[in-house]
Amino acid sequence: MEPDTARIALSPHCSLTPRSALHFFLFVCSGCLGLALFFTLRGFWPVLPFAGLEMLGLGLGLKLSLDRRHQLQTILITENEVRVEYRRKGRSDVPVVFPRHWARVTILRSYAPSRPSRLLIEASGRSCEVGQFLTEGERQGVARQLGRLIGRTAESPPLRSV
Repeated sequence: MEPDTARIALSPHCSLTPRSALHFFLFVCSGCLGLALFFTLRGFWPVLPFAGLEMLGLGLGLKLSLDRRHQLQTILITENEVRVEYRRKGRSDVPVVFPRHWARVTILRSYAPSRPSRLLIEASGRSCEVGQFLTEGERQGVARQLGRLIGRTAESPPLRSV
């Protein structure tokens, strides 16, 4: 990394650990399948396969939630370029590189109040969304920080002053 490089690392908040997910899954499975077995023994046999499907869905949801912990977005800002790197579990995507002098930070507000805004880095007709997993306040803070580092189009503030 160059001496005049700013680095911003973004990752989702994931408080669920694999151990706590397993404990939660076993607790819910024991209750649900125990109740399903009770009704199956009383003659309501269709309850058991549906309970199994529910637990399969819960297990899949927990796995997807745990895999999300490995997602990482890194934004590197040098004197000449803005580089956005994505890493997901076990793989790295091709980085997106913009010339810093022509890059700009944009927040697209949603028309629906229930939908979050989108934080974009744009230049030369291309754009890259960052921080999809951040809360609205965190996204605004990252946008301000990126705005100070990148500047407006055709403006490159010094990196040392930030």
